[in-house]
Amino acid sequence: MSAPAATQALRIDQARLIERLDQLAQIGPIDGGGSCRLALTDDDRRGRDLVVSWMRELGMAVHIDAIGNVFGVRAGTRELPPVMTGSHIDTVRTGGRYDGNLGVIGGLEVVQTLNDAGIETERPIVVAFFTDEEGARFAPDMLGSLVYVGGMALDEALDVRGIDGARLGDELERIGYAGSAPMTTLKPAAFVELHIEQGPVLDAEGLTIGAVEDLQGISWQELTITGQSNHAGTTPMRLRHDAAYAAAAVANFVRQLTREMGGSQVATVGKIDLHPNLINVIAARARLTVDLRNTDETLLQQAEQRLGDFLQQLAKDEGVTIESRQLARFEPVIFDAGVVQRIEAVTSRLGYSQRRITSGAGHDAQMLARICPTAMIFVPSIKGISHNPAEHTEPADLAAGGNVLLHTLLELASQET
Repeated sequence: MSAPAATQALRIDQARLIERLDQLAQIGPIDGGGSCRLALTDDDRRGRDLVVSWMRELGMAVHIDAIGNVFGVRAGTRELPPVMTGSHIDTVRTGGRYDGNLGVIGGLEVVQTLNDAGIETERPIVVAFFTDEEGARFAPDMLGSLVYVGGMALDEALDVRGIDGARLGDELERIGYAGSAPMTTLKPAAFVELHIEQGPVLDAEGLTIGAVEDLQGISWQELTITGQSNHAGTTPMRLRHDAAYAAAAVANFVRQLTREMGGSQVATVGKIDLHPNLINVIAARARLTVDLRNTDETLLQQAEQRLGDFLQQLAKDEGVTIESRQLARFEPVIFDAGVVQRIEAVTSRLGYSQRRITSGAGHDAQMLARICPTAMIFVPSIKGISHNPAEHTEPADLAAGGNVLLHTLLELASQET
């Protein structure tokens, strides 16, 4: 069912969208125009306070659940399950100003556009932002939305320790966002997330909109390699138990693995810590992370198995011990075909160029897909740069994504079933 003809000319306010994005980016600013708002820090609290103030200015009822997820509700004309949109406002340490933020601010811009036009919807429209999507301070990533959909116990999540040793539940209390709303009270009829692509495909192909049809599976592991410290000059190479060498061998192996597997397989060693970390001492310990991703669950399992086999052989060859700890594991997600097709139809009607696309990054939408029809709208990232202050999307493309979101939500909010 399409939205009424009277709404077809409706468009969001591009300047207002950009202004709100800019205001949010000024909280936790870093060099280059980006932001650092790690989850549940003081800067995250200030960002939350700002977004909640905008929700209340728009007349939305604000609900905060026990994991700190925030939901702004625009009432519908009927008591029906709502249509939900949103994303996150926490960032990585070197974040840009659009990742996550666009999905939240874009949702608020949809609400303000409808308010200004005096348009009511049958279903309520909810704009949400979820706690700790990035996982940069508390693992796993998408933690808030994972708890929301029942994929992780609340008590377990509250007890997670951050990279700084802080307990998640204590930090929620400290910043004033340990809410009392029951989990999944606002279970949606559908969820649509607007996001920058964070990859180069749309920009390289000169397209405006990506209708996201699926999302890669993710496997995060932390490896602890224990060898033996010794003198860098007096210890013969054949007698070394070098944790740093073993860590480098892992990094080299996962790169070679992606070459051999091809397709959508990617792998990253993003963090390595050495001890004692001295120029003239063989490292006794290395702690590193391995991030494996693939759109095919069977292939992702193959990559995990091959890594496991390699680690066993490496430990034997180098006389080290290797312990592995799973930080996160999510299967690939196929989004709802009906919602994807609706996004495509809206995009065509609005006259924007488009293609179907796969998400290489994790998003809250992959969690919401467990409980309701879900899909995503991508807009281009210039040169595919993200998690970087240089992250940029042209204002016209931001607005185009907002307009596709507006009309997709309008249609979904007009559905009775």
